[in-house]
Amino acid sequence: MRLEGRAIAWLGIFFLVLAWSAWKPHDYPTWWLEVLPAMLALVVLAATRRIFPLTPLVYALILVHCVVLMIGGHYTYAEVPLGEWVLQWTGGERNNYDKLGHFVQGFVPAIIAREILIRKRIIARRGWLSFVVVSVCLAISAFYELIEWWVALLSGEAAESFLGTQGYAWDTQSDMFLALTGAVLALVLLSGLHDRQIRTIAPRSVARRSRVGPD
Repeated sequence: MRLEGRAIAWLGIFFLVLAWSAWKPHDYPTWWLEVLPAMLALVVLAATRRIFPLTPLVYALILVHCVVLMIGGHYTYAEVPLGEWVLQWTGGERNNYDKLGHFVQGFVPAIIAREILIRKRIIARRGWLSFVVVSVCLAISAFYELIEWWVALLSGEAAESFLGTQGYAWDTQSDMFLALTGAVLALVLLSGLHDRQIRTIAPRSVARRSRVGPD
């Protein structure tokens, strides 16, 4: 598929899911809180598409992340049907769709951070790349937990729906652990494919940098 075709398909899926998500959601304050990051991502991607186009892998992962956010915004994370179906199969006590969201919160930013670090030549030695990527993802996860706390203090009735803790005492710690797991798994599974895609869109010097040898 040509580049323009990919962009049209990406935007089509994004706006289709966004329109569905905005149609009679659980409540609009929570919907805005959950979907705002996806909208901001769209603005950033549009602003950087020509000056710093990303690999198809990164664009696809960002779209998946946006869809996860928009589904959560429509139902609230505690009431997403997928989580309810899993709950019935496993006999658990809480809807764990929010945990999928936090796993994706590590999985997707890991590849985004990896691409920026490689193509901007921020990391000089290959051995440090994965460590820095995982650290960035944990920092993002921790900052998001702070945002949840601040929003909960200010949002009143929407706080419980936005936090999605469902009475789980270790919700914050498990969220960060899942983000960590997602980041590590993304690096293990996708680094090879990511390197190949970087070599098709980045200068040779940057591609060589992504294959730097031992420290």
